[in-house]
Amino acid sequence: MIQKPRGTRDFLPDEMAQRRELEQKMRKVAASFGYGEVMTPMFEEQELFVLKSGEGILGEMYAFEDKGGRGIALRPELTAPTIRAYVNEAQVAPKPLRWFYFEECFRYERPQKGRYRQFWQFGCELIGADSAAADAEIISVAHALLKCTGVNFILKVGHLAPMKSLLADLDAVEQKKVMSALDKRDEELLQNTVSSLGRPELFEPLVALTKAQCLDDVFAVVGDIPEKARIEETFAFLEAQNIPVVYNFGIARGLDYYTGMVFEGFADNLGAENQILGGGVYRLAHLFGGKDTPSCGFGIGFDRVAVSIGEFKPSRGPSVAVVCTKETRTAAYKAASAFREAGIPAVMDLLDRGFGAQLSSALKSGATHAVVIGAKEAEAGTVMLKNLETAVQTEMTLEAAVEEVLHGSC
Repeated sequence: MIQKPRGTRDFLPDEMAQRRELEQKMRKVAASFGYGEVMTPMFEEQELFVLKSGEGILGEMYAFEDKGGRGIALRPELTAPTIRAYVNEAQVAPKPLRWFYFEECFRYERPQKGRYRQFWQFGCELIGADSAAADAEIISVAHALLKCTGVNFILKVGHLAPMKSLLADLDAVEQKKVMSALDKRDEELLQNTVSSLGRPELFEPLVALTKAQCLDDVFAVVGDIPEKARIEETFAFLEAQNIPVVYNFGIARGLDYYTGMVFEGFADNLGAENQILGGGVYRLAHLFGGKDTPSCGFGIGFDRVAVSIGEFKPSRGPSVAVVCTKETRTAAYKAASAFREAGIPAVMDLLDRGFGAQLSSALKSGATHAVVIGAKEAEAGTVMLKNLETAVQTEMTLEAAVEEVLHGSC
């Protein structure tokens, strides 16, 4: 038996119905903020992702040479392709641009709960706005998107300027060593690291910054840095919208990529791999041959959100099962077509089973109504409409039955 490739999944109808409902909720929220959907190719030149993330990304990608000898990769994420599309197609468009996407990505990594080699990402990019209002808007969109799915989450928000101000005297290599120690949340390792760099005095302010619970705590550590006003304004805008966030000025990743505000979302039931969202302020367009353009955005791990939520019953509209005999099948085809033309799903038996078996199958299928057409109904030009939830059944014309399923209470 041929199995599916490792790190991929098959989605059957029930799970797909759940995923599509989540997707549609998120699309509706993104649109409510004025974001329009974009789509980029499934594969790009390898250089695009190397420029954004460094050579190390090659080991995580499905990378190959095409028949022309060009280095190609299946996209491992969607921010770089979206900004590449902006540089190629929309640099002269009025700013800011509000774009969202929902597409599949590919990474060659060890599969685990909520993490797959083929996965889906929902994200937004706000291009061409450099302000506290822009920072607050992108966080607001992220919060609304997660909230609409029903996932239990917390949103952590910070800014890189305080951390960068503490590490300003270190070179890039030394900064990475400190950030690596911070990322491990190991104070002993952090103390040993800064001591080995000849900067033991950094230990206490770094620890204090990671534990800051409010902006007063942050600026008590770093003083009146140039970015103070913007940071205060961003959090004030979030508070004005009643968006609950946790302060996180101990961010330990992304110094090479993000340039200002950063934020992350975490689900409460995914164990160690519980991050479901990441984003912040960045500048990428100039790396891809465009003009330097301020941007901010985020990506949501759609699969992790789905795993966190678990199974649920998708909301469904009315649907009918048309129950008939061999002799009344022609009338049943007419009935099924009438319901479908009205936008109501209709299914028919294909196995010539009896009425009892057909009704039992209809109940199991989740249909809301059965439309029964026996010899009596066919001769009279009527149907027997049965509400499968209440068991109430009424004989009526086909037109009346369509209207009843659409708007009635039968």
